[in-house]
Amino acid sequence: MTTKKKLFIVSIAALLVILLLAWKNEQNAVKQKPLTQEQQQAKTPQEVLLRLKAGNQRFIEENTKEANFSNIIHASKGAQFPAAIILSCIDSRVPPEIVFDQALGNIFVSRVAGSVLNEDAIAGMEYSTHVIGAKLIVIMGHEDCGAIESACKGVKLGHITQLLAKITPAITQSQVEMPNASCAEARYIDLITKNNVLDVMKEIPQQSDIIRQDIADGKVMIVGAIYHVKNGNVEFLT
Repeated sequence: MTTKKKLFIVSIAALLVILLLAWKNEQNAVKQKPLTQEQQQAKTPQEVLLRLKAGNQRFIEENTKEANFSNIIHASKGAQFPAAIILSCIDSRVPPEIVFDQALGNIFVSRVAGSVLNEDAIAGMEYSTHVIGAKLIVIMGHEDCGAIESACKGVKLGHITQLLAKITPAITQSQVEMPNASCAEARYIDLITKNNVLDVMKEIPQQSDIIRQDIADGKVMIVGAIYHVKNGNVEFLT
């Protein structure tokens, strides 16, 4: 056999090995899928929390699940069964579906500057949990929040004024914990952010009889979280 033929055979064999490995990787790849009703109903709030934590870990490690959006759209077109609802800030760096590595149809998302609470957000939570069956409510603030800093500085501008006023209780509490702190201190802004998340967590069952009862029955759990814009990590407070 000539050298050319030997090289040709070796090249073909190598190509076949590469194609075989690619095929196996494709078959073994973990893909994004929307939850079914059975899967949603079978999960406890604690299991849903673990699911979000695992998704954030994949996001940090750049090991997110593959997503075939055409397949996901087709699979979820008839109904939706998200396991959690997340109230987060509108900050463009904090998209919950991405930072928790969740497929279309797996989480509800409500976004308001500063992650503040209003009646419409509560209505969405009642719908998500009591009507659709989501088990977990996540209130997520984040580092370097412009709304929190603006509230700290007393900014007043149009409708922004009334939104920032909702953060005042968190500022008052933070002043007690860090007397004489400045709004220019990142550590102080982060403390206000944390206290605001804790305030919202308390307010939800106070303002919603439906959610308060579902919590008492063990059907729903509320947790707080802080997203770290510097490294992508979600720190859960509870």
